[in-house]
Amino acid sequence: MRMNLTILLFVSLFCGSTLAENDDNPTNKEVLSETQLCFSDTCCLLKEFGAIKEKLSTLENRLKESETQIDKMKNKETTTAVFSTAIGGNGAIGPFSKDTTIIFRKVITNIGNAYNQHTGIFTAPVAGIYYFTFFHHAGGNHRVSLNLIKNDQVVVETYDHQTSADGADNGGNSVFLQLQQGEQVFVRLRADTHVWGNDFVTTFSGFLLKQD
Repeated sequence: MRMNLTILLFVSLFCGSTLAENDDNPTNKEVLSETQLCFSDTCCLLKEFGAIKEKLSTLENRLKESETQIDKMKNKETTTAVFSTAIGGNGAIGPFSKDTTIIFRKVITNIGNAYNQHTGIFTAPVAGIYYFTFFHHAGGNHRVSLNLIKNDQVVVETYDHQTSADGADNGGNSVFLQLQQGEQVFVRLRADTHVWGNDFVTTFSGFLLKQD
């Protein structure tokens, strides 16, 4: 804009000086007419330049908006979190003398790698609403008690009494949780209880439902 004003001022001074010099000289009317025409053409060029500059500015803003939308799409792709696991092995897990985090070693799905198969812990990659489920299969000779833990807080539980009349027990629970980035969710086996482990029963699953 400063450049445009400088050009316009220069042309105005030049044309004004020319008009003053030739105002009393009738023989230079042709030169005066050409000068006026030159000034008019310059104004038109400046207007066209301004219009082009405005169009470029509009295109630049649209490009920035498109880049922002692309970045949002990329972020959504990188924050996908879906996992489904089973204990694995072939036999009873527990009973233990103290509460024990269950490590679900058989990973069926782990999109986003938010579940750690070495610790049994799911860590929220982003803030949002998550859905979790866990199921168990166990014999009746010991109690069954599994807790879904958020950080260090019991959220929901599945439980079954010891019985000699029932040879096998099955149960489960589920919950929606609002998590902040970095918060952890896992399943804990209570002391003096047990579950059965293989690749198909006693499972832990979850996914990101809605990102904040």
